[in-house]
This record gives sequence, C-alpha cells and structure tokens, in this order.
Amino acid sequence: MAASVEPTEFPRVLPVFAVSGVLLLPGGRLPLTVFEPRYLALTDDALGAGRLLALVQPAPQTVTDTVVPGLYSVGSLARITAFGETGDGRYLITALGLARFRVAGEVEGRSGYRRVLAEYGPFASDTLPQIGPAVDRRRLMGAVSAYLSRQGLATDLAKLESAPDTEMVTALAMAAPLSPEEKQALLEAPTLLERARLMTAMFEMALLAEAGDTFLH
Repeated sequence: MAASVEPTEFPRVLPVFAVSGVLLLPGGRLPLTVFEPRYLALTDDALGAGRLLALVQPAPQTVTDTVVPGLYSVGSLARITAFGETGDGRYLITALGLARFRVAGEVEGRSGYRRVLAEYGPFASDTLPQIGPAVDRRRLMGAVSAYLSRQGLATDLAKLESAPDTEMVTALAMAAPLSPEEKQALLEAPTLLERARLMTAMFEMALLAEAGDTFLH
C-alpha cells in the first residue's frame, strides 16, 4: 500500500485525467479503466512519481469562467491505491481522493495528456475532520431512494444507513446518476452539510419534475 501523503507534500503540477461525469471526493475510492494511449502514459508516469494524479471534468463551452480552456476550475487530487493490467492492454486502477484543488493555470503537457497548476488553499479544510451540524440523513436517503426506485434502478442503500455522515454523503454523491454539471456542483460545495443539502434538493426537484410530467400526460 502506498504511504499516505501529507497536505504539505501535495504537488504543484498535476497530470490530468479529463473525464466527464466522474466525481471523486476526498476519502472516496474510484475504480477506473484506462485505455486511451495518453492516459496509459499518464498512469505510467504517475506510478513512477508518487502515484498522484488529478481528475478534472471537461467544461462545456457554455462555462466561461474557467482558468484553463476546456476544464472546470475545481478538480480532485488522487492517489493510485490499486493497479492491474488486462490482456488487451488496458489498466485497471483505483484512485483514492485526497483533496480538492483550484486550477490555477496550465503547463506543457506530456505524451498527449494535460498538466495543470494546483492551488490547494481554497480547500484546506478537506484534510481536516469534518465538524459541523448533522446531515439530515432521513431526508437525503429518502430522496435518493425514491428517485432510484422511480427510475427502476437498484436501491441497496442499507449498508449506508450505519455509515458516518462523511462516508454516506461521499458514497451517494459519487454514485448518484446525475449530470456532469450537477456532479461538478457537488464537488464544489464548500462543506459536507452543503453538499448533502444540495444533493437532497437535486433529487427532490427531479422527483417533482417527474411528478409534473406524469400529471401533464
């Protein structure tokens, strides 16, 4: 297992996986299948340099307040905690979320992948224990469960009922069937409580919208 990384050791320059619709929060674990040549090269380079990389969603053209063209301005620093190869040249990796960062600029890429400058200061609290008001677990779980049920999706949320707030909210946010824009909003939510409230609102509004469509039809 790779050694833990202290906040003061976070690198300033990060290689970027630009993956749409993927959310990785601090403490979350994300399995990835790597097959594009540029990202195979990125993985090789990361494995030889502390196993650290970044995930940043591509930004649509309608988003104009980005520092680096084509990328959202907030991403996630991750460490590769598991690595495997398939017989057809793909890599199977697991990325552990360490902290969020703000994209401060871009430097020359390598082997086809992009590299950005990371500023961790705005999210310094990511490396500290999350202390604050309790999450309204019943309302959040109820909204998510109702939405998934309405969509005919499996709703095995029982294992999260006894999980700590941070683990529950992180798992739900990462797995939730939301748009890339909604995933980005959850990533940028300042606190755990605000992320939980935002996610609850997203699913409650989706349920109301579906109920309205059903009524109109």
